[in-house]
Amino acid sequence: MNLAARLRDVVGTVRRPGSASAEGPADPACTDIADTLGGEWREARGQRYLVIDTKFSPGYRHGHTAVADCLPPDDGMWPMLPLLEPAARHGRLVFVDLETTGLAGGAGTCAFLVGCGWFEPPSPSASAGQAACFRVRQFFLASHAAERALLEGVAEVAGGATGVVTYNGKSFDLPLIETRFLYHRMETPFAGVAHVDMLHPARRLWRGDDVRLPADATSCRLTTLEQTLLGHVREGDVPGFEIPARYFHYVRTSDARPLHAVLEHNRLDLLALAMLTARAARLLEDGPQAARTAREAYGLGRLYERAGRLSDAKLCYARAFDDAVLAPEALRVYAILCRRERQHVDAAAAWRRVLALRRCPPPIAREAAEALAVHLEHRERDPGAARRYALQLLQSNISRRRVEAVQYRLARLDRKLGAPTPDVAPLF
Repeated sequence: MNLAARLRDVVGTVRRPGSASAEGPADPACTDIADTLGGEWREARGQRYLVIDTKFSPGYRHGHTAVADCLPPDDGMWPMLPLLEPAARHGRLVFVDLETTGLAGGAGTCAFLVGCGWFEPPSPSASAGQAACFRVRQFFLASHAAERALLEGVAEVAGGATGVVTYNGKSFDLPLIETRFLYHRMETPFAGVAHVDMLHPARRLWRGDDVRLPADATSCRLTTLEQTLLGHVREGDVPGFEIPARYFHYVRTSDARPLHAVLEHNRLDLLALAMLTARAARLLEDGPQAARTAREAYGLGRLYERAGRLSDAKLCYARAFDDAVLAPEALRVYAILCRRERQHVDAAAAWRRVLALRRCPPPIAREAAEALAVHLEHRERDPGAARRYALQLLQSNISRRRVEAVQYRLARLDRKLGAPTPDVAPLF
């Protein structure tokens, strides 16, 4: 029996909140659940689901970061957001985070809580004292029979958005919720919408940026970044692995009290996601000088390089030259970009700095020696210096095929040293 069938069987033993029967009035649990979770009931197609609305005012501080510091321009999108997702365009962004009945995915897993957040500008008719805010709307599945109605509510919120922002949503959140839309033969509101998955920019910008954030892919948890970058430490936060069990407890008992922490967890995830997205977009807009650390500068350079802004990327990489860990790779990509822009002297200077490092990974050192041998032979016309770098390359651990190529280069350099060739332009 799959999870959806199991959930239907369990729900079948509990009267749907708010349903009336021939024996008596509506179940009073309806009011209790709405009061416990701070929401209100919505009805569609004869089915009810719970909606919880929360507004974070501009002055609300999450750690040391205020909502007012994260508000996008009036058109709803930060100018540099397309550097994170080229398909992004001006309009309203919606931040999405799901809480599900399991992590396995597939048709048997459903989202019992769909959280949507967005920056809401003041309405044209608002008074002068009102300002933009961050708004969160959570859709809670009180009964499996109401899933279609809940999805219609989600589509109403997400339908007007020009972009969706998630955290690891490309591999989990969006595929899962699109599966649920497909299950009910509904058109997903996320089709054709630009999708910014902030997990990937976060790995480039902040992985290994703090001693508490090891340089591995699993370290970029949203709560970890929330603590190290926003300064907010969650107290009493429900662990992710407990969340499905709390929902199934509600399904069996109609006791919604353990779900209060789940909704708070989801709200904080959405708020932290929005603030980290704003931080990355503002960092891209402010440029290389805005990076706080060498790690952030290097990650910013990767984003600029990916977007084709090579001059900005080089400035970012240059800020990482003095970092003992990042220097070899920063110098390497800097030299490659210089070579791509035909700035061969700057590229050679970077390769020389690579070889002068006290600790340099052997593959990068070999690449530097080979690049200098080529540069000195064909551009600076210094076969003696080129021969020294070729010999250095030959003494490293390289494949037989590369050994043969280096020996061929050495033979050519020896001929040039014995009988200098005319001063003609190189063929390449």
